[in-house]
Amino acid sequence: MDDRIRVAQVMGRMNKGGVEATIMNLFRYTDHSRFRFDFIVQEDSNYIPREEIEALGGAVHTVAPYKHLGRYVRELSQVLARIRPDIVHANVNALSVIPLAVAQHENVGIRVVHSHSTAHSSEIAKTAVKNVLRPFSRWKATDLAACGELSARWLYGDRAVDAGRVHYIRNAIELDAYARQPDVQGKKRELGLGDGLVVGQVGRLCVQKNQAFTLRAFASLLHERPDATLLLVGAGSGRSTRKLEQEAHRLGIGDHVRFLGARNDVAELYHVFDVMVFPSKYEGLPLSLIEAQAAGCPTLVSDEVTREVGIVPGLIDYLSLSASTRQWAERLLGLAGRDPMREEQRQGNVRMLAEVGYDIRESARQVNAWYETLLDERHAGKDRP
Repeated sequence: MDDRIRVAQVMGRMNKGGVEATIMNLFRYTDHSRFRFDFIVQEDSNYIPREEIEALGGAVHTVAPYKHLGRYVRELSQVLARIRPDIVHANVNALSVIPLAVAQHENVGIRVVHSHSTAHSSEIAKTAVKNVLRPFSRWKATDLAACGELSARWLYGDRAVDAGRVHYIRNAIELDAYARQPDVQGKKRELGLGDGLVVGQVGRLCVQKNQAFTLRAFASLLHERPDATLLLVGAGSGRSTRKLEQEAHRLGIGDHVRFLGARNDVAELYHVFDVMVFPSKYEGLPLSLIEAQAAGCPTLVSDEVTREVGIVPGLIDYLSLSASTRQWAERLLGLAGRDPMREEQRQGNVRMLAEVGYDIRESARQVNAWYETLLDERHAGKDRP
């Protein structure tokens, strides 16, 4: 008989984005002798690491997409009734009210809502849905979690945060893997790169990550550094990718832009970048910026991104999206001109990031302990908020 604590991780549409990477990192370093994770994902997911999940003792269950709400609710209810989890952990921000309402109906006693992001007015339809559902985000939750204070205040409001009701789960990573120096020249040869300037961006190809702005800023940068190459790392829908490719050609920079798609060697690519650009329109607390700091990669970030992410001094610089693309280009060139970090400096970065909670081993231990505390409190009959 399997007497492990069973946690259902509700993931929505799964891909290789930051939310999925965060929960997969947590799963990899969870105590598998004490916990079993069930990943509940939409059937239209782009990427489901089923083999890895099952090899680590977990399971994957697919359900209908949210847009087919009736079928989604019915199929989710059937999954929860079958697996009978001790905890449901919903990772779909404002939409979490739906799976948590189903979880309550199925008598799941501990229902966690986890805020991973915020919103932006430029995504009109998406933000409208978020704003409608946001006031209900806590309605069926017994416990609140967030990746950082900005995302917590956005979803739960100031009162919940100021009252200390939010549990913070950092977007932690295996820090040493990102700090480790690869064979950079060998990696450049593998990618077909010369000795010119390399600008990188890591993130899904979508409106939120704002790669269209990156292309315009890079076009300005090429006036000063015609030897530069832009590496865009991350998957997107076919439509998103085509639009960005067309924009690159419209700007006359197509020969200097490489669309690398989703990669398994991102830790090495941060060392190939001379500088990273991150002009997101909104974020929670981006995983890729933690990774970049561990690797010692200087990054120019939009001021829409929380200042909480700037942990290693001198590596994160901020600039408004209302600044001109020329200003972005000039700032990128300034950051790229800095001397590369030495090994001892990168190890110092690792220590700083670990001290504030971004070491995945310690983070997973803390999350496991939190889950057990929630169960102990429930069994003791402690009132839930």
